[in-house]
Amino acid sequence: MYSDPVQTEYSRLAKRYDSRWSFYVNATIRETLNRLEINQGERILDLGCGTGVLIQRLLQVSPESEVIGIDASAEMLEIAKQKLPESVELKLGSADNLPFPSNYFDIVVSTSVFHFFRDPSQALQEAKRVLKPNGRLVITDWCYDYLTCKVFDFFLRCFNRAHFRTYGVAELQAMMRDEGFQEIAIERYKIDWFWGMMTATAVKEASATS
Repeated sequence: MYSDPVQTEYSRLAKRYDSRWSFYVNATIRETLNRLEINQGERILDLGCGTGVLIQRLLQVSPESEVIGIDASAEMLEIAKQKLPESVELKLGSADNLPFPSNYFDIVVSTSVFHFFRDPSQALQEAKRVLKPNGRLVITDWCYDYLTCKVFDFFLRCFNRAHFRTYGVAELQAMMRDEGFQEIAIERYKIDWFWGMMTATAVKEASATS
């Protein structure tokens, strides 16, 4: 039924994802929000929204904002629908072909999905396209600069078809710069002894229209 390995993996994990990964999800969302400034009323895209935990937190922080989620897994979105208000728009789709008009969002935020993207440059292009001029991109993901993540990345490449590649700070910074993002800042940190993370923030230039 599923041809995409990411869809296959998360259709299997969806029902137990929140309980299995609660510490990791809560920690990465906390660190992401600590690096994200939100103005009330902004339109925000959660790219790879999964079961909707980040959307819940975003609405708590900025209840007047419009938050939209997109994910490649229908099963994960079904879990999200059960916990989110009916007014929250959730879409099934992929990062390399976002079903939104250009210059639409004030913020695009993505947590723990960048290592799944088969074409990360295309995903960055699409994030830039849907952002308004001066819109902000925030990406939190595993960081290859940490030894534990190097080992885990090698293991997953061998045994998990859903996983594609983990990047280091310099690689992600170069990709974002190549796609025309400005004011790029990336911070590395650990949420426990194993998980080495990074959060990148960047801005779409004011003169850009796509």
